[in-house]
Amino acid sequence: MNKYELMFIIAQDVAEEKREELINKFKSYVESHGGTIEGVEKVGMKKFAYPINFKNEGYYVIFNITLNPEEVDAMNKLMTITDGIVRQMFVRK
Repeated sequence: MNKYELMFIIAQDVAEEKREELINKFKSYVESHGGTIEGVEKVGMKKFAYPINFKNEGYYVIFNITLNPEEVDAMNKLMTITDGIVRQMFVRK
């Protein structure tokens, strides 16, 4: 089990309750696959340095998690195909 920082961006046009659903979905994914969440930081709306998919801002969320490396790859793939997620990045601490 390794420690990771996961930063992901939710599209600006996603409704508030849908945002919370996405955050809870990824929290439960980590916990159901044997990981732990050490902290969740909802940074909020921020402007992008350059347009991504014709959008200029998004809602940033940061998780501090402990998870197996195999599960990180699987979670990354899940986030890639999830509607509403603009970008995600895992950084090993």
